[in-house]
Amino acid sequence: MTIEEKITRAETRIFKAVFPNTTNHYDTLFGGATLHMMDEVAFIAATRFSRLKMVTVSSERVDFTHPIPGGTLVELIGRVEHVGNTSLKVRVDLFVEQMYSEEREKAVSGVFTFVAIDENKRPVRILDTPVEAVG
Repeated sequence: MTIEEKITRAETRIFKAVFPNTTNHYDTLFGGATLHMMDEVAFIAATRFSRLKMVTVSSERVDFTHPIPGGTLVELIGRVEHVGNTSLKVRVDLFVEQMYSEEREKAVSGVFTFVAIDENKRPVRILDTPVEAVG
């Protein structure tokens, strides 16, 4: 399987409804809940790509560009964008959709870095050679 095929197969999409238990006092999705969802999607994409034990080591700039109101739907899309020796980066984009219309816009994006570990929690190689993701 080529690297591009692995990246495509590992792409992870999850839909969630924004219920009151995830909103703040402004009735928008709480930032901490957003980061939790994004890290989860990134973890799944990283694990599906590598099929190794992965741990989050950092999140890069996360941009919240539009509010996410309660009562909307969100789609989170995680895609591997860089593979190093023992680490990889996953970009997560979160789109907000109105529940009863076709309106949709990107609301949040960020990059999460993961390291592959062995049973002793030491870094292990992901691939034989590092590769930049295409696209």
